[in-house]
Amino acid sequence: MDRRDCAQAVKDQAVPQEDVKIPQQSTAGAEPLLRVTGLVKHFPITKGMLRRQVGAVQAVDGIDLQVAAGQTLGVVGESGCGKSTMGRLITRLLEPTGGKIEFQGRDITHLSVGEMRPLRRDVQMIFQDPYSSLNPRHTIGTIVGAPFKLQKVATESGVKKEVQNLLELVGLNPEHYNRYPHEFSGGQRQRIGIARALALKPKLVVADEPVSALDVSIQAQVVNLLDDLQSELGLTYVIIAHDLSVIRHVSDRIAVMYLGKVVEVADREALYGQPMHPYTNALLSAVPVPDPKRRTARQRILLTGDVPSPINPPSGCRFHTRCWKATEVCSTQEPPLIALATGHEVACHHPENAPEKAQEKNAQGKGAENGPAIGNQPTDL
Repeated sequence: MDRRDCAQAVKDQAVPQEDVKIPQQSTAGAEPLLRVTGLVKHFPITKGMLRRQVGAVQAVDGIDLQVAAGQTLGVVGESGCGKSTMGRLITRLLEPTGGKIEFQGRDITHLSVGEMRPLRRDVQMIFQDPYSSLNPRHTIGTIVGAPFKLQKVATESGVKKEVQNLLELVGLNPEHYNRYPHEFSGGQRQRIGIARALALKPKLVVADEPVSALDVSIQAQVVNLLDDLQSELGLTYVIIAHDLSVIRHVSDRIAVMYLGKVVEVADREALYGQPMHPYTNALLSAVPVPDPKRRTARQRILLTGDVPSPINPPSGCRFHTRCWKATEVCSTQEPPLIALATGHEVACHHPENAPEKAQEKNAQGKGAENGPAIGNQPTDL
């Protein structure tokens, strides 16, 4: 099936069973392009004239991820779970509180602005709002050509010609070089943002909600564009989104975040076919299904309560206050992110759809004092 068939699926906001892209597999033993270990970002809360710290917003609290060259990692989760903060940490637009970020085997966690400048050629970001990320007083030629000026990159054909080539690459008219952002539609502005990110031929592109602000029909066009550019230029993506239908069509691997933590990481087929974390199951149950037969047969999981505050997150598993499988151990011990199947990691004391041996391994790791793990309990539907 043609990869552009994903346009119709995005319009339907559905999760089809057969219309999928074959994941790109990294070479065994190869060093990942990006490796994140124990990444932490706490925003201090201050009070009084002396700006005394009285607390912290734990936006990102210990994330482990890695992305192979040429792959796409999708990151999903509710609003406020720390997805966008994680993206800005990876691109070093924010200074991490703790942890380690490695790009091509080099530790870039605490590089200064000057030390990061050469790396900006290889690591770029596409922002969520295409209008607020473009200077309304600058022409498109100036905006897309800015990376060449900032990095002092000379091109054989000249900056103007290079910018026009980039505009053509993302499906815009090169003659629009002297137009301003307000003269373009939302989808066209997002294409301009993509052109700017690709100006210096980066190796890693972090896209923060690249289609969430766009009309559904325009979303499909941008999704197809990102897919085509990856095939043509060999890009590596980290795509942040809350739309599971979009993420399914663009990702090779998917990480699910909840309240600053990664709770599950797996290849796309494994995560959508046999999700192990209860939170992932709840997210997937909310995806609209156009087929009436499948829709009536599927069980919708409604989570009770609100997402806890990142200022004072729950002890133990952060999802236990809303989880229908929670037991005493969930409120006292934080589950580690461990592999329960090949390439499938989950942080849960009572994972679902896990092989029996993996269940036993998970239970043994908790200690005898925690008692046996229990099965499914009634859910609020």
